[in-house]
Amino acid sequence: MRFPYELKIGLRYAFSAKGRGRDLVVSIISFFSSAGIALGVAALIVVLSVMNGFQKELRTRILSVASHIEIRAFPQVEDWHMVEQVARQNPHVQAVAPYVIGQAMLSYDSVSRGSLVRGIAPDAENTVADIEDHMLSGSLDDLRSGEFGIVIGMEQARMLGVGMGDDIVVIVPQGSSTPVGTVPRMRSFKVAGIFDIGMYEYDSGLALVHIDDAQRLYRMTGVSGVRLKLDDLFNAPVIGREISDVLPFNLEVRDWTRSHANFFRAVQIEKRMMFLILILIILVATFNIISAQVMAVAEKRADIAILRTLGASPSSILAIFIFQGALVGVIGTLLGVAGGIALALNIDVVVPAIERLFHVQFLDKSVYYISELPSDLQSNDVMIIASTAFFFALAATIYPAWKAARVNPAAALRYE
Repeated sequence: MRFPYELKIGLRYAFSAKGRGRDLVVSIISFFSSAGIALGVAALIVVLSVMNGFQKELRTRILSVASHIEIRAFPQVEDWHMVEQVARQNPHVQAVAPYVIGQAMLSYDSVSRGSLVRGIAPDAENTVADIEDHMLSGSLDDLRSGEFGIVIGMEQARMLGVGMGDDIVVIVPQGSSTPVGTVPRMRSFKVAGIFDIGMYEYDSGLALVHIDDAQRLYRMTGVSGVRLKLDDLFNAPVIGREISDVLPFNLEVRDWTRSHANFFRAVQIEKRMMFLILILIILVATFNIISAQVMAVAEKRADIAILRTLGASPSSILAIFIFQGALVGVIGTLLGVAGGIALALNIDVVVPAIERLFHVQFLDKSVYYISELPSDLQSNDVMIIASTAFFFALAATIYPAWKAARVNPAAALRYE
């Protein structure tokens, strides 16, 4: 080791509990500086893990209902089989499913709720979405052509007060001309299933029917569009452009990153802003390191002078105080990393315990898209946070250590 005695002296100076006066104050400030760094690092790891968890959970739940790519036309796609053939020519396309989408009013007894009605082909739908995995009652296979069955979300069923087997009146805005004027079209559908995606938007505002029944309801000869599932959802923008280049110009190709861009952009911006805000905790702790180091240099002027007279070079003095400050940063960083990782990995246990203890709910299902607090610990985030904290702590020691290296031995010992 290049600086063996410098390291030993630096370690002794770092947390000296035997001192009096300013020496004790330096130790106390060093302790709180290390604690501040640990708190900041732990908070950053937990917050970024939660933000990563929100992003991952949001993407998973959205794509369990939505699709990687949608190909659609206005008002409808007349020959969707042609679109399917073109899409399947791309080797990254794994599944294709047609759909019909429209707005409607669901009514039961005296309660009415607005909803999106999606007509699906059950066999094909199961290949592009994961709704079947979220069914509480019934199955998508219970939707059969001509039987006018409907599958709705749990929240929508609760609001309407319906259960399995109940008849819901579906009212569509397209009117029918009668001798007494234009009246909205309506049709009775029997509840064939109830799903729970875990996102309030879908659970309260999406209903599924068979595609043939949807075509009759909306008087369509074609479909609203075609949904695609890819082998890698993160390649959706590139594959979408490739498919768009070989399709007719009147067909619009939209991937999931465009359809739900606002959600993921908001989460990404919040993650960056939280990183910048919480990094201030670490900066405050590093300012305390500077204060402690400056006081330590003032207190150890006589020691510095003696070391210089014994042959220590200015670079050795510089190394002693850099080691001292760096130790504070290393201890704080390691404690913060350990605490942050432990909390991030057990956030699903800690948060429910706090909610039960104080009888509160942090994420209301009617307000937030996700009602549970997810966590996705990523090693890259931990490395960046730990490296940033150690860099700040190390940078905070440079100026005090430089001042210590410039101490004049004669001037320091003059009044000793």
